[in-house]
Amino acid sequence: MFAVHLMAFYFSKLKEDQIKKVDRFLYHMRLSDDTLLDIMRRFRAEMEKGLAKDTNPTAAVKMLPTFVRAIPDGSENGEFLSLDLGGSKFRVLKVQVAEEGKRHVQMESQFYPTPNEIIRGNGTELFEYVADCLADFMKTKDLKHKKLPLGLTFSFPCRQTKLEEGVLLSWTKKFKARGVQDTDVVSRLTKAMRRHKDMDVDILALVNDTVGTMMTCAYDDPYCEVGVIIGTGTNACYMEDMSNIDLVEGDEGRMCINTEWGAFGDDGALEDIRTEFDRELDLGSLNPGKQLFEKMISGLYLGELVRLILLKMAKAGLLFGGEKSSALHTKGKIETRHVAAMEKYKEGLANTREILVDLGLEPSEADCIAVQHVCTIVSFRSANLCAAALAAILTRLRENKKVERLRTTVGMDGTLYKIHPQYPKRLHKVVRKLVPSCDVRFLLSESGSTKGAAMVTAVASRLQAQRKQIDRVLALFQLTREQLVDVQAKMRAELEYGLKKKSHGLATVRMLPTYVCGLPDGTEKGKFLALDLGGTNFRVLLVKIRSGRRSVRMYNKIFAIPLEIMQGTGEELFDHIVQCIADFLDYMGLKGASLPLGFTFSFPCRQMSIDKGTLIGWTKGFKATDCEGEDVVDMLREAIKRRNEFDLDIVAVVNDTVGTMMTCGYEDPNCEIGLIAGTGSNMCYMEDMRNIEMVEGGEGKMCINTEWGGFGDNGCIDDIRTRYDTEVDEGSLNPGKQRYEKMTSGMYLGEIVRQILIDLTKQGLLFRGQISERLRTRGIFETKFLSQIESDRLALLQVRRILQQLGLDSTCEDSIVVKEVCGAVSRRAAQLCGAGLAAIVEKRREDQGLEHLRITVGVDGTLYKLHPHFSRILQETVKELAPRCDVTFMLSEDGSGKGAALITAVAKRLQQAQKEN
Repeated sequence: MFAVHLMAFYFSKLKEDQIKKVDRFLYHMRLSDDTLLDIMRRFRAEMEKGLAKDTNPTAAVKMLPTFVRAIPDGSENGEFLSLDLGGSKFRVLKVQVAEEGKRHVQMESQFYPTPNEIIRGNGTELFEYVADCLADFMKTKDLKHKKLPLGLTFSFPCRQTKLEEGVLLSWTKKFKARGVQDTDVVSRLTKAMRRHKDMDVDILALVNDTVGTMMTCAYDDPYCEVGVIIGTGTNACYMEDMSNIDLVEGDEGRMCINTEWGAFGDDGALEDIRTEFDRELDLGSLNPGKQLFEKMISGLYLGELVRLILLKMAKAGLLFGGEKSSALHTKGKIETRHVAAMEKYKEGLANTREILVDLGLEPSEADCIAVQHVCTIVSFRSANLCAAALAAILTRLRENKKVERLRTTVGMDGTLYKIHPQYPKRLHKVVRKLVPSCDVRFLLSESGSTKGAAMVTAVASRLQAQRKQIDRVLALFQLTREQLVDVQAKMRAELEYGLKKKSHGLATVRMLPTYVCGLPDGTEKGKFLALDLGGTNFRVLLVKIRSGRRSVRMYNKIFAIPLEIMQGTGEELFDHIVQCIADFLDYMGLKGASLPLGFTFSFPCRQMSIDKGTLIGWTKGFKATDCEGEDVVDMLREAIKRRNEFDLDIVAVVNDTVGTMMTCGYEDPNCEIGLIAGTGSNMCYMEDMRNIEMVEGGEGKMCINTEWGGFGDNGCIDDIRTRYDTEVDEGSLNPGKQRYEKMTSGMYLGEIVRQILIDLTKQGLLFRGQISERLRTRGIFETKFLSQIESDRLALLQVRRILQQLGLDSTCEDSIVVKEVCGAVSRRAAQLCGAGLAAIVEKRREDQGLEHLRITVGVDGTLYKLHPHFSRILQETVKELAPRCDVTFMLSEDGSGKGAALITAVAKRLQQAQKEN
């Protein structure tokens, strides 16, 4: 018994001594936690260099865009071919994805050898060989009669400008085929396949094996957004935000980046951790000075590193009694499979002895222990280096997503990772230590990267088909120049109908005389009260105008109009308005004052004088009873009488559009048009009296409130209305009315977007085909969301947050589509407004007999002010459709309330002038 204990003690002491001896000899191969964190930081810096346009040409880590923009979502289906070229064998697969609607993949494959004379010969012969193998596979599987899409896994660094194209940057591993570098490998293979007349194959995707691994695993786990290969070579890919990829146009969505991390250190960034053995191995390789990180990690090199270390230790007399064999001197005699076998948990020492004896050596027990520990240090360093670079990628992903903790999956493949008994455990442990804020799952790719190439092809096919469906919907909102010219001509015709006595009653554009006959001339002065009613808020203002200096001071208060008041009785509405006036006068200390009052009333009214306005019909959600057909000024006077607290002189009733024109006209005498593009949409302009047949007198000008929101109510623009416009119209408070407004104004654009989103979701193109209860709610998608979503400064992450507020759980791809839908709807609205405005400015030019017109348009409204692109598109449309008109757009800073006061002041000035005359 004592002898057994003594033996055990001797063996453990021997083991301890040998381990210490090797540790001392390979001191530089042991990497501390601080060193790993430093390597992680260095790799982060290399990633940044590779992603930036200016530094990419000199970056060692190339960060190649793959043009793979999405991972599988489970809806992929069809039959695909896949090729895998990059290792010691070449593989062809037929992949059936989601047969009978299930998330299922069936594969049939065949391996073909890659002889040295082929992979190191002529490039043309290489691709002809691949094409011949593919033809043989298709014949064997009876696929010659089918037209099939193909994904090519090509495990070498390529620069891609699209998914189905890739220029080889350099061969790696053992490949050296001549004349292939700097050429497009897809076109080379396509050309080779043309020799087979009976083969009809389209290469839809060129994929790196790492990308293939990520896509294979992502089909099973949607959290997978990183792929890592640790095999013959090593590499990683991950999903990067497009906004960070300088090398590719556009900043929407994400794209898979093939890091090509094997070249990390080629610029000297890892010189302090490379050892004499790394340098010796590099010098003897096919590509000295290249792929230095890979040469410290991957399966092609680990066995050779171990051989060089053992040879050096033997020469130093630290192993095998200083004896060396010819096999130990022979390059490539120790392979990575030997390293893996020597590190096996129980059989490791026995395997070590066997391998060393095969090398012509006579190892002692101590030698076997030492050699086993050498293997451990070399493979552990490999796992550590991989872990540091992977930790850098995971940290970047977490920061891109702006989350405290990242939940993600890493797809893993490669012979070293699969066959080495300790490697996965070591890698996982170090990664988790380096990134404690990431919950990482490691998922082994069972079917390899070739299935991934088929998945990329399947995703590309799905996206292609979905893109066509989405484009068909968006195309409904894309107006051609001819269509816009047609809208302009029809608007012009409606303007003329509305001005003529005979056709006025039939015109959809009402062309209502406002009896505002002059613009401010700067002599206006006094105190005026102004009311502004046109939306859910009601404003009361006190406006003080000083003459000569064009100085206006305003005091105002905003009051809410509750829905029950908007849709109650007329008496309740006007009593509420008077209550608000009383509160304001009280607030301003003007309770007993007698003031002239201008009433901005932003609804279609027929006026017989400046202080009389008969409501034609409510718009914008108002439905108060007993008002339509009544004079709103009389209704306001009656409400003031009922209150019996103050006496106000109602001088003018004004549309908000007219108020906007007057506000801007006070600053710019050239302003003769007013435009509102907000909750509603409307336009007014100064028309020559001779053209206004409904009003007597042919001298001077009068402002016409076009009420153009009703344009198209006679069906004249039905050719450009979509099924979504019809849906919105039918669900509105006034079906069949205000059709132009329903295509151009803020109250309706969000609702059009909502209808499109519902339709796309029903087609399975959005939100995984799930229509949330919130999305079913009318009015939930407000126009302010369009303005936010379309902001150029808004990242997709923020778009997703807006959608989440609406109860819409969106992917990046969903967010891109929603943004496109918003853009299409708002762009059409701006173009339609521009076409309408172009009709009016062209009319003014022709009426005045001018070759060239200079005119200013006063503009107000939240859509024009807040939407990031509306104003620009509107202005561009006017310029295109009315090229002989120089139109200046002036934003009304103070709104239509100030305009009502100015109209009141102008009316008072004109009344005074009449008296004096």
